[in-house]
Amino acid sequence: MKIKCIYASTDRSSDAFYLSGITVPDSFLSLLICGRKIAVVSQLEYARVKAHSKFSEVYEINALRKEVGNKMNLKPSRIGVPEIISYFQKSVRAESVLIPYDFPSGLSHSLQSLKLPIECSDEPFLKERAVKNKSEIAHIRAANKAIVCGFDVAKSALAHAKIKNKKLYLDGMLLTSERLRDAIDLSVFERGFIAQSTIVACGNQACDPHQVGAGALKANELIIIDIFPRCKKSGYYGDMTRTFLKGVASDEQKALVSAVKNAQNEAFLKIKQRVKGSTVHASVVASFEKQGYHTGQDLKKDFFYGFIHSTGHGLGLDIHESPSLSPKGTYLKAGHVITVEPGLYYPNVGACRIEDVVLVTQTGYQKLSKYPYQWLIR
Repeated sequence: MKIKCIYASTDRSSDAFYLSGITVPDSFLSLLICGRKIAVVSQLEYARVKAHSKFSEVYEINALRKEVGNKMNLKPSRIGVPEIISYFQKSVRAESVLIPYDFPSGLSHSLQSLKLPIECSDEPFLKERAVKNKSEIAHIRAANKAIVCGFDVAKSALAHAKIKNKKLYLDGMLLTSERLRDAIDLSVFERGFIAQSTIVACGNQACDPHQVGAGALKANELIIIDIFPRCKKSGYYGDMTRTFLKGVASDEQKALVSAVKNAQNEAFLKIKQRVKGSTVHASVVASFEKQGYHTGQDLKKDFFYGFIHSTGHGLGLDIHESPSLSPKGTYLKAGHVITVEPGLYYPNVGACRIEDVVLVTQTGYQKLSKYPYQWLIR
């Protein structure tokens, strides 16, 4: 038998938040032992965690120090978190203590000094998080509804913008990535969500998929807008991307956007329980190749072009979590929530990414996001 151990605040660890169900701003000890969910917290947090958290057992750390000290014949002042972990490990005769990959190194060293058998998990620490329940699905759906408000703000701004010298102006002022991003972030904040690093990237900037964008938005260039806010209350994320163009699109741009939408549709056709994430990803790669869009590296200018990221990722309390739609993607299960976001990136033509969120079912999928794919704005 192994016990699982986390030492972190809920702000730093989504696993700690998943176990607790409430916010605990300071690092505390969480233990999973044979179905028991145990928390060891400070006197400050004790009453609230005991009354409102999802833990089955809650200990106040100073009281527990006295109990452990009596059992180990040590003064309470000499009992720290390592000794408490050791106490629980020995009390159930666990063969080892399993810790997450991001466990505090100093605490890990102290556990080793106590000669505790430590194992570090290189997989998702709480694998059960990957399959979402009805409540979690509702939270993610709500987050995606908030994103719709952000897109409405962005689309309205682009629609009302005027073109002067190939740049966009709104209400007589230059429309920049920063200005539009602030408006998007404010719209979701007012609905109870916090958006950070929202992407509003135009032209060649968008060819770097995680470039948030800066400076003037330009006419006749593809603009990627990727919004992924976190709910202030539930902690769950939404994630959607649309690509827009204000003005007149070239034939190359039209073909690029069409190819991305076709690839997303190919991915949708593959998604269901017991299909590998790698199979879904391969279908997108094949779709792009069939349509004549190749992926490679420009050695002279030192950049990659084409389809340069995975097809999607799990979504929940983390913006990126298990499972993945990638070359290493494992089998999908009913209840997995994943993004489907193929994209193409070609400097001097532009970039397009289209992203939606789906719930995997036994026979297919159910969309948890909804927004029109209309991308041309006159």
